[in-house]
Amino acid sequence: MQEPVRIHVEWTPRPSQPPLLQVLSAAPHRLLFLAGACSVLLSMVWWALVLAAGAAGWVHWPTSPVPGIWAHGMLAQYGMLGPFIFGFSLTVFPRWSGVPELGRSAYVPVFAGVFGGYLVALVGLLDVRSLLVAGFALMLAGWSYGIVQLARVARGAASRDPWAVSILLALLAGAAGLMLFLGFLLGAPAACAVAAIRIGTYAFLLPVFFSVIHRMLPFFSGNVVRGYIVRRPAWSLPLVWLLLLAHLACDALAWPVPRGAVDALLAILFLGHWLAWQPWKATRPGLLAVLYGAFAWLPLAFALAAVSGLQGEDAYGPWSMAALHALTVGFFGSMLVAMVTRVTHGHSGRPLRMGPIPWFTFLAVQVVAIARVADALDGAGPWALALTATGWVLAFLPWALRASWIYLTPRRDGRPG
Repeated sequence: MQEPVRIHVEWTPRPSQPPLLQVLSAAPHRLLFLAGACSVLLSMVWWALVLAAGAAGWVHWPTSPVPGIWAHGMLAQYGMLGPFIFGFSLTVFPRWSGVPELGRSAYVPVFAGVFGGYLVALVGLLDVRSLLVAGFALMLAGWSYGIVQLARVARGAASRDPWAVSILLALLAGAAGLMLFLGFLLGAPAACAVAAIRIGTYAFLLPVFFSVIHRMLPFFSGNVVRGYIVRRPAWSLPLVWLLLLAHLACDALAWPVPRGAVDALLAILFLGHWLAWQPWKATRPGLLAVLYGAFAWLPLAFALAAVSGLQGEDAYGPWSMAALHALTVGFFGSMLVAMVTRVTHGHSGRPLRMGPIPWFTFLAVQVVAIARVADALDGAGPWALALTATGWVLAFLPWALRASWIYLTPRRDGRPG
């Protein structure tokens, strides 16, 4: 009798996926970019509702414990963009400094403090002052811890990195701004809140963004553009700092015409950098072209600011508001999409190119920025402002959802991080 044929099938179980929290905390940019992706929507949803409530007379909408425009300025700058900046800095500082990558204990507390404080503060804006105070205190604690970690990395570098020093100084200025606003919440004069908002724009965000672009844009371009000439003048970082501090000083002293002259110099300086970086050579790939497109908003914003100052306008005049939103929505918003998309793709094993969703968001932000600048010059009412705030949310929604999914899933190439 013939023996039955036995077939041996060897089963190899599929490797199990790491737990969600392990994936999310595998690198600092994952946690903190996820926080930023959430806050980039939450901040503007709240602001659009505030504007709509004012326009429609919603009597039951909770009143913010502080003027809404001040809360918007603080949350949009420190709460919305702060996590992105810490996520980027905690990722690249060790690489710039030639030291080992940071462990979870260096960046998880930053996420917990900055984003946790942001969420608590956002709830506090629904007429709960104690939560607003607690939120900004927690945000300041996480911010300070992040500065300590970055300073430790910079101190361990073989040589001093001017871009890292500039970013650290800007983060220290941001901490000072948070302290001023927290002081205002605890009873200090209203001038502290105004100073905190202006420090956030001109001594925190703008130096960080310019420092990163000053270092990375010529580097990116030189890697992909044949015949590209790398220009990173060492004198321009300290000069930009000096002019931005002069802008703040003129603003504090209510000297609009000298401020306008300073802003004209900044417009010329930024335009000179844009031309020196040869944007006509960098039309491809798209991920590089959008960086140049975003940077073009910067000289435009300061040209508008120069017109405002030389006309003697205060900070709330039409040219001033147009300049502010060309800077914040146009430059910061566009550069956020361009740079975070690049970092997200590069650190998730994806090709370094713009896909349909990043392109949609980048182009939609251009429309929103142009509309907001036009609204400022036209003296548009609250409904028009609510519409542009809603436009921001709709522009960023698909980008934020896609980015969040990337941060919550392992790298495509199987590498750690």
